[in-house]
Amino acid sequence: MNGRGIWIAVTLGIATIALIVLGTLHPVAAALAYTGREAFLPAPSTPEIAVRDLAEEITTRAWDRAYNTFANKAEFTQVDFQNDLFGYYPSLRTYATMDHFDVRPIRASDSDAQVRLLMYWATVLGTSVSTRDLHVVRDGDRWQVEWPYQKRQSVPPQVIPVNYLRWDVIYPGAGDDWGMQGVEAPHVRIVDMHPLQRADGVVVMGELLNDDVVPAYVSVNGALLRRDQSLIASEGSFDKISHVLLPKQVTPFLINFPEAQLSDVSAIRMTPFSTLVPASADPVIAIDNEHLDPAPGAMLTGEVINQSGQIVNVAHVLGTFYDKNGQVVWVADQYLDRALLPQTPVSFEIHLPEDLARNIASQRTVVSSYSAGGVL
Repeated sequence: MNGRGIWIAVTLGIATIALIVLGTLHPVAAALAYTGREAFLPAPSTPEIAVRDLAEEITTRAWDRAYNTFANKAEFTQVDFQNDLFGYYPSLRTYATMDHFDVRPIRASDSDAQVRLLMYWATVLGTSVSTRDLHVVRDGDRWQVEWPYQKRQSVPPQVIPVNYLRWDVIYPGAGDDWGMQGVEAPHVRIVDMHPLQRADGVVVMGELLNDDVVPAYVSVNGALLRRDQSLIASEGSFDKISHVLLPKQVTPFLINFPEAQLSDVSAIRMTPFSTLVPASADPVIAIDNEHLDPAPGAMLTGEVINQSGQIVNVAHVLGTFYDKNGQVVWVADQYLDRALLPQTPVSFEIHLPEDLARNIASQRTVVSSYSAGGVL
């Protein structure tokens, strides 16, 4: 054997010995690297580790491995488990991914434990948080999670009468003479507006009224100006507003100007926009059991009930909060990440800043919705 062959043989021998040593000292890591995770993971030695492992499986969408770890998996199928997390109908959660999670022990004994799992879902409209309190049981030298499967809600067969206003828009064809005539945008106006300094910048909040007899898709832009009328910042409303307004309806709005200082602002230029759109007064979404909890821990809670016969895929709960003089103190919202079934209550929870909550004397809550097929 020539010198080069000897050198290659020695190198391969050293590499082989190194791999053997690595496999001996770190068998789990080596196995995971070459043969897959599920067969070589050690059994969870604490309730917290069991829950953390489950959360990792959910994050990576390893449904087989997650489902097979449950102590009560005979009570539901793997598909039931996935639908329990993401919903049976299209919604914000359907296309969400788990961004991160938090595991918090509640109580523990030698045989079982209670652990809270907070799951932070990244949706197209921001972060949504869901909480599950998990019962974890001990089986020999390992701990297993009992998944608190929430049975699918079923709506009984029924007839729901439909009686609502509806506006259709007929657009002219290219060959129509009247097609050259522009359609006037609905008349909208700002009925209240004022700025507020917050720790992360300036916010401008207020209310916008559709002053017309036709529905409108609305938005609001705001610009902060210095004394010399130069521009500090320009932003638009996005989620803190109800975009589709029926005739004479009012929506709150809140625009954030990050890192801006109110002391630098000499004037604020507000520009409302509106477009004629088809719309209807259905689905009707009622608000029930509304309650305003004072500070500390200030929040608005309640339930929304889809009183129509159609499924609402996305519901946006928007709260306007007023002081004793009727001025807008704050605007806050929550997107419900599960679809609203007909006649089925769904709870909401809108948290409020502690310093502003003490000034709140009343509130008004509206719900806008999106169903597959269009904005309603």
